[in-house]
Formats: sequence, C-alpha cells, structure tokens
Amino acid sequence: MDDLTTGVPVAIHLETQAVQDGEAANYALDVDGQLVQMGDAFYLRYQEVSDDHPEPIPVTIKLAANGDVVLTRSAENRLRLHFANGKRVQARYRTPMGILPVETVTPLLQVRLRERPFSGEVNINYQLYAGEQRIGDYKLRLQFTA
Repeated sequence: MDDLTTGVPVAIHLETQAVQDGEAANYALDVDGQLVQMGDAFYLRYQEVSDDHPEPIPVTIKLAANGDVVLTRSAENRLRLHFANGKRVQARYRTPMGILPVETVTPLLQVRLRERPFSGEVNINYQLYAGEQRIGDYKLRLQFTA
C-alpha cells in the first residue's frame, strides 16, 4: 500500500445535481487528484476547471473519522460546507462583499472506503439554506480510485 501520509494520485469522478427555483442543473467532472491521510482523516484534493473561471479552483474534501464530510472550494468566493448525516450545520460562504452565513441540512451522507485498490465513494444529498430561506437541493456523487 502506498504511503497515504505523503499523498497518492487518484482518479476522481464527480457528479452533482442542483435544483434551485424549480430549475435543475447537472454537472460532471473527471479529474486527477491526490489523496492524503492526516491523522484519522482523509483529504481528497483536486483542481476544478471550468469555462467560467480561467484559473483552476482548488477543492478539498475532508473525510472525517466520525463520518462527516467538509468540502472547501477556494475560489474568489470561498465556500466551506460541512455535512453531518441528518443534521443542520452552519457553513461559510466568503464573498468579496463579506461572509454570508449558510447552513446545510444533510438527509443522506454515505462514505465507503475500500482497501485494494484504495478507492472510495461519497454520496451526499443536502439542502442549502441562507437563514430560513432554502436556496436549493443538491446531490453530490463522488468516486475515486488510487
């Protein structure tokens, strides 16, 4: 087994579905990334490239030992979402105008890791709120293989 404390390359397949104001949008991404183990948590890192942003956007997904998942997207608008199964959790969305408090409600959170080859699957269904206003419903499906 490779040393996960120094990081191993992984192939990542990500699909997201967003429903906002009755409009659905789907997004798929296949990208190379890196998996690093720090303590009892795994960190999945990759660069998101899109037509909207000329610069790649660094994304980190933390798979915590307690089953929680934290997604950090470090663009001009820095987004940090925390997912905990069945819970409402405060999150942060930093924009040029300041920090917008948001919350996630996660009715479904599944993380499965396999040893040989080292791979994983993350399934998250969540709602995003700004105060009491529901911004949208989202599904995130992530698979990676070392």
